[in-house]
Amino acid sequence: MAEWDLTSKIGTFLDRHLVFPLLEFLHVKQVYDERELLLGKLEIVKNTRMIDYAIDIHKQLHPNAAIPEELLEKRRKVVNELKIYQEETNHIRQIFESPAVVKQIETTRDGRMLLEFLVRNYQFNIEWMDSVYIFAKSQYECGNYLAATEYLYLYRLLVPPTDKNYLNGMWGKLAAEILMQSWDTALDDFNRLKEFIDSNTKELNDNVPFGSQLITLQQRTWLIHWSLFVFFNHPKGQDLIIETFLFSQQYLNAIQTICPHILRYLTTAVITNKQRPSVMKELVKVIQQESYQYRDPITEFVECLYVNFDFDGAQKKLRECEQVLANDFFLVSCLDSFIENARLVIFETFCCIHQCLSIEMLAEKLNMTPEVAEKWIVNLIRNARLDAKIDSQLGHVVMGTKKLSPYQQLIEKTKVLSLRAQLLTTNVEKKASANHPERVPYWGTPDF
Repeated sequence: MAEWDLTSKIGTFLDRHLVFPLLEFLHVKQVYDERELLLGKLEIVKNTRMIDYAIDIHKQLHPNAAIPEELLEKRRKVVNELKIYQEETNHIRQIFESPAVVKQIETTRDGRMLLEFLVRNYQFNIEWMDSVYIFAKSQYECGNYLAATEYLYLYRLLVPPTDKNYLNGMWGKLAAEILMQSWDTALDDFNRLKEFIDSNTKELNDNVPFGSQLITLQQRTWLIHWSLFVFFNHPKGQDLIIETFLFSQQYLNAIQTICPHILRYLTTAVITNKQRPSVMKELVKVIQQESYQYRDPITEFVECLYVNFDFDGAQKKLRECEQVLANDFFLVSCLDSFIENARLVIFETFCCIHQCLSIEMLAEKLNMTPEVAEKWIVNLIRNARLDAKIDSQLGHVVMGTKKLSPYQQLIEKTKVLSLRAQLLTTNVEKKASANHPERVPYWGTPDF
């Protein structure tokens, strides 16, 4: 399954600590050689402060060899640096840990009020927060994610958005919450970071940490990859991934420009989500546009079914999808839901073409036995998800006549009227301006 593994692509957009769960998953699934994975882990962890973890990996690789002096020396250096950071921030941490300050932090979410309280009662200096940031970063690099989140939260609360480390602190807080699997808090951090990236442009503020469109695009690309941890673990993640990746043009542009492999996760979310009927059409357009850049069994399954109407090809791709999902860190939990919903979309598409269907033929298309297929169809009818009847003697499924309600007909006929009216208004204004350049629309602002 290494052919369809995306860890090497996704890992380039992740923090080193976020790569470790992916490598552990590959180790369990035995996708790659165990020694190669251990060497990869060692190479990554050597560039963090998790030296004890690096020593453990080295022992697994070389059980009978002595620990390299390089690692031992780095461990001593890290311990000394941590002692220095703790001493430098000791008086600040004592202030934050005092009962009065803890109560104030819990009762107010306003950073300005908290800062005024600290200055008034503890002669607090905002410049001390630089040391707090360094201390929080060192805790994160050592793997103490809980302490990192606590101090990065205070850092974000107290310093202004124009601070040089404000954006880095937001990224660090999100990473730490992901690694602690605090999905509600991680979603809040994701939304806050997304809003910060989207709102801060050079035109709005020259002091923001990034100003060019290219850097903004890079920031969005990193956020897309980090968000996979949140979207595939939070209960609302399936809705949010569709809203963010498919219907937010800025993020869809980033996917199409830099990381089309994210279409695997967007496609899975659409198939397993209840909103699928309303969004599948948009997804198919994107898959077709990007098929020259990226293809895998999951995107090809949709293409076979909705573009080529190749039911045999869709069935074959569905078997491949099962293997892909079972070996994907983010999608393994969606396996059963994906297979169930994929069979349902095959069935629905097939029913749109045929009025009377053989259960035996359907079972073959769905990769099921006739008995299991009949029970599955009965459950669909029973749960009001299918308008059909089963003729048990002939072994047929007879589809009902599908009619749109008057309400649905009205929606279908009027949903594009607003866009047409807007285009007509624009054309009229352009024509009027060309014929009478001296005229100003009545809503126009007069010159002062």
